[in-house]
Amino acid sequence: MNLHLFVPNLFWPKDTFPEIYLDLSLPAIETLLAKSSQSENESQGVEAWLCRTFSVEKQQDWPVASITLLADKMGNMKVGNEYWLRADPVHLLVEYDQVILADSLIFRISPEEACQFVDVINKHFAEDDLHLSSYGSGAKRQRMVFLPLCSDRWYLCVAKTPVIHTHLLSEVTSKNINNFLPFGAENMLWRGIFNEIQMLLHEHPLNQAREERGEPVVNSIWFWGGGVMPNLISSPYTHIWSNDVFPRALALACGTNYTELPDNVETWQQSIEPGRHLVFLNSLHGKSQYGDAYGWRESLKEMEEKWFLPLQAALKKGEIDQIVVTTIDKGRARSFSITKSNLWKFWCVRKSLSTYVD
Repeated sequence: MNLHLFVPNLFWPKDTFPEIYLDLSLPAIETLLAKSSQSENESQGVEAWLCRTFSVEKQQDWPVASITLLADKMGNMKVGNEYWLRADPVHLLVEYDQVILADSLIFRISPEEACQFVDVINKHFAEDDLHLSSYGSGAKRQRMVFLPLCSDRWYLCVAKTPVIHTHLLSEVTSKNINNFLPFGAENMLWRGIFNEIQMLLHEHPLNQAREERGEPVVNSIWFWGGGVMPNLISSPYTHIWSNDVFPRALALACGTNYTELPDNVETWQQSIEPGRHLVFLNSLHGKSQYGDAYGWRESLKEMEEKWFLPLQAALKKGEIDQIVVTTIDKGRARSFSITKSNLWKFWCVRKSLSTYVD
């Protein structure tokens, strides 16, 4: 049995809080990495790595929207050959000359709130002269229709492929949006829509109520992940384990077994079968993005105890043939591959996790 662990942000950024590794006991992680063979590839984010891994070709964007729609669609709704964009609700915070984006990791939005926000947006654009939306037909066809299929995942079906490129939401989170706005021949059109939606949401009574409760307001959306359903989505795995929507949608698209992530290796081993398994451990990613050093340390310690220590033991016993650990940071993906025989590399001395940061 082969196991691929995908662990975004396994390493804390070098240029912030270097003392984060002090007194951090990680014998299993450090041993597995030290005795592994390593490789490196370019990768611009979690979704980009997953797309490449599942043979999804980049269109103008990585076509995340059309794929996640498989998991989020309602009833008999068809993905079809239309061009879909994600238009996710976000919180924008003005800091001096920057506008910082926060995603739904730091705020909650109920399905009822999402519907009310989107209703205001749709009413506004129903009277617009732009023929952007292809969702609906005949008398019910509207020029622009946003669909809140999940409270924090909104969609827009575009009648004609827009001449823009967007950035993944995970690329922009906790960063200045001015460096990541849509670009391309139609960038002014889409930036205008972006600004109109901000004005609509700014005045919404729901945001006034959220502000009074001390909750982050939902004052913008983020366009990203545009594309049509890919012709080819191919899984190199026999089973995918994750709590995130994109791996689940990829599994649906290619008919691969999918299970929500168990709490620990012991529970995981009770239900696994021989094959190639992808386990997506995503608890470090958001904490690293938002600079939550304490939360990142605690999550890493928990990951060591619940996953890496028992996996090291399973590898040593021969219960697992190979473990590959892949992490992404700074626009690259690094993979560490280890087999049982590699554990006997006495000359490969265990070293601190901090030595892998550059």
